[in-house]
Amino acid sequence: MSDDAIPAPSLPLTGGCGCGAVRFEIDEPLVGAAYCHCTRCQHRSGTGFQASARAAPGSVRLTAGEEHLRAWSPGGLDKVFCALCGSAVLARQAGSGEIEIVRMAAIDGDPGIRPSARQFTAYAAPWEPIPDDGLPRHPERLPA
Repeated sequence: MSDDAIPAPSLPLTGGCGCGAVRFEIDEPLVGAAYCHCTRCQHRSGTGFQASARAAPGSVRLTAGEEHLRAWSPGGLDKVFCALCGSAVLARQAGSGEIEIVRMAAIDGDPGIRPSARQFTAYAAPWEPIPDDGLPRHPERLPA
């Protein structure tokens, strides 16, 4: 194993919100991760960008606190947060409620994946320069 190899995560991954009221488990490895620099993520998170991971369909299960979840629905996926502490937790389909995205900071420990690209870089916060980390930069959404 090289020095920069990412260790395989122990499944299930667990995570939750800052106050601990909302908890979840992920029973399959995450399928991808990226940094998002869109203004929605900036406003929602209060930061220059958000790190998010894509979950395999059906792999995320809420284990506690579903009653504390609230959603902001600006179009596209619902942005879901804990109503008690305000922590961004996940994103899900508006109609079906299928969880597609987990906020990487909501995962306990090492998720076993690293962001591999940056999207919506055309909207990057002027006060937070995009690091020269070698990741591909996409001015708009990641290509499908």
